[in-house]
Amino acid sequence: MGSRDRKRADRRKRKERSVDRRTELAAKREESAARIEARNQAAREQLEPLAEDERPGVVTVAALISGVLAVGTVLAYAFGLEVGEFDDFGNQTGESRPSIFPVVVSTVILGAMAYGLWRARYWAVLGFQTLLVLVIVVAALGLAQVTDLWRALVFVAILALAGFLFYRMVKAMARIQMPERRPPPAA
Repeated sequence: MGSRDRKRADRRKRKERSVDRRTELAAKREESAARIEARNQAAREQLEPLAEDERPGVVTVAALISGVLAVGTVLAYAFGLEVGEFDDFGNQTGESRPSIFPVVVSTVILGAMAYGLWRARYWAVLGFQTLLVLVIVVAALGLAQVTDLWRALVFVAILALAGFLFYRMVKAMARIQMPERRPPPAA
């Protein structure tokens, strides 16, 4: 057998092996997807839909936090709180009072989120989780450049609290998203 025929035969064998391997991998993916879906279905069956006026505890805590932040923003502006100004290198160059526009926008967003959380609305829980992710990212970046122990402990506490709330809100979101709500129990 010549060199060319041997190379051609090797290529044919590799192609056959790759087709078999692709078929094998596709079967494994389908099997894995079926196992994951069965696990998800079992978790869905364990969830209880919310009653008509029910709100998970973590969603109530989130509504209170959002409301306190909205009121705190207004009070801070009303009492003349000044925020730091920084240059391109992160050095503080002074302090000044913020403009009214970001105060109004953040207050409206936080207030709407507090109302939606109090009413156990899915969009509000999702928005609060987005806010928690931003807090987690900022706290992690702050922890990466911390210079003293006190600030490190504050950032770790913020990370722990935001992470805990985020984790607990996942199940609450699943219950809020369920298609049927039970009527309140008869007294």
